[in-house]
Amino acid sequence: MNRVDVDTYKQLKKTPIQLVLDNIRSANNVGSIFRSADAFAIEAIHLCGITAKPPHRDILKTAIGATKSVEWKYHSTTQEAVDLLRAKNYMIASLEQVEQSTALHQFQIGNQSQIALVVGNEVSGVDQKIIDLSDLCLEIPQFGTKHSLNVSVSLGIALWELSTKLNDHFK
Repeated sequence: MNRVDVDTYKQLKKTPIQLVLDNIRSANNVGSIFRSADAFAIEAIHLCGITAKPPHRDILKTAIGATKSVEWKYHSTTQEAVDLLRAKNYMIASLEQVEQSTALHQFQIGNQSQIALVVGNEVSGVDQKIIDLSDLCLEIPQFGTKHSLNVSVSLGIALWELSTKLNDHFK
């Protein structure tokens, strides 16, 4: 299956994406996000506010070891993480359904080489204050009767799309 060990993974060239988890309620979702982050070799995860942190048992159960491979940091507020990443020249993109959002598949990378992708709380989404600080909002078009996806599912879809646009692994 061409899998690498944790030490080798840490040395790999990473996809220039950092994730910002804005007050995610479910530790199981956080663990699932760690697994997706590992799969796409992203740079880091920023756990913010009420978001659970490793070694929470539900994170460890769903992450299946990805908390050892993926770099992560905790911030008491999401704005703290966004401000840090903006200072490092990351484009701040919130994954949220809002007026003037850009459909994920239509998003063009352009000259941007680093993206901070913000995902929000399972009930209330990305906080409006963070949306206001974002450079853009990305939306996954949906065609059924439901108008939302689980946060870890949404993040997985977004990581696939952004990784294929940013990463040499897919070219």
